[in-house]
Amino acid sequence: MRSRVFFAPGLLLVLVTIGGRYTLDRAGLLDLAWVDLRVIGLAVALVLLALDAAHRPRRTGGPGREGWLVAAMLFFLYQIASGLWAPPAARVGPQTLDLVLLGVLVLAFYAYALGDPDRVIRTVFVLMFVAAVVFALAALLGGPGEQGRYSAFGGGPNVFVRIQILGVISAVAMFLLMGRVWPLLVTPLFMLAAVLSGSRAGLLAGGVVGFAALLKLRRRLRTGPTVAAGVVLLGVCAALWAFAPPSFTDLFQERFVEQTVQEQYLSDRTSIWAAAWNLFLDHPIIGAGLDGFYGAIGVNQMVEYPHNYVLGVAGEGGLIGLGLLTASIVLWTRIVRGGGERPQLTGLAVASAVFVALSSLFSGDYYDSRLAWIFAALAAAAALAPDGVTHPDRELVST
Repeated sequence: MRSRVFFAPGLLLVLVTIGGRYTLDRAGLLDLAWVDLRVIGLAVALVLLALDAAHRPRRTGGPGREGWLVAAMLFFLYQIASGLWAPPAARVGPQTLDLVLLGVLVLAFYAYALGDPDRVIRTVFVLMFVAAVVFALAALLGGPGEQGRYSAFGGGPNVFVRIQILGVISAVAMFLLMGRVWPLLVTPLFMLAAVLSGSRAGLLAGGVVGFAALLKLRRRLRTGPTVAAGVVLLGVCAALWAFAPPSFTDLFQERFVEQTVQEQYLSDRTSIWAAAWNLFLDHPIIGAGLDGFYGAIGVNQMVEYPHNYVLGVAGEGGLIGLGLLTASIVLWTRIVRGGGERPQLTGLAVASAVFVALSSLFSGDYYDSRLAWIFAALAAAAALAPDGVTHPDRELVST
């Protein structure tokens, strides 16, 4: 009897991840605004994941190096516990739900990937590629939103750009892991959508990861194909600029040239970061508590969060929170450095995690960092799971 890997848990987990905080009021059902589809989707995914785990052959001996995961869970638990001393105006309830769901997502993806890292992580990249296509087309068909920036399905531009850049990484993964060239032909769509998001931080993070990848692979790249790819990319960019509608060119001119270069406008990030740093100085050991930035500062200045993951942890979790976060990162880095059992697969997952992590230094709250944590879990699973855990006769099935 052939051993099979269930596809449904991965599909649901990815849908929950990219769906964000999707409640039914965004679909026009105002009376059901209290229904959080993340909880429902994740509950169903966990049931399917349990069925998948029961279906797998019993594993003899485990990776045994999940210290990074233990530290991460302790970090999330500490953040939740810090709600006990948060300011009265802090939104402890919603933030606690976000952190619980984040922790469960990380554990679920890690457990799912351990069963068969090769097939599972490839499937995740394929699903992210499809999601990026859907989001890009939805954004282009839906037109610009506030400030002329593009996004999709009610989400913000800074989350939208992450899905587009992850689409580029997923296309590269499909080429390297599966030998499929056609996904690379779609990458100009992703890059166009990323630019139209107007997210300067997301594009910068993507550029840093891309440049680092090229440096690492420079000895393997052949000059001819590399130059040809660069020429084609420049040609596509020139064609898009020449035939793009005025709304596209106006956004680029205003957002990237006038605001960034001429006016050096940083969306008030420096003042927000300074406030978060001062909050840390006021509460250096245990922090101001969960959502303490909003409860102490943001509620008066109409700022939701610090727009910097590390400063947010510092201000709200203090040195204890920073210590737990640092411990998890250091232990994880020791695992994935060198690639472990699957260097190529691990490297692609690490690139995805680092990209989202860098983006989180400029925008987003704790839950918006979920893709960084999830890809970190996938990278650890790829590096740790014994090579023999993958069975050639295993196949993905839909039930």
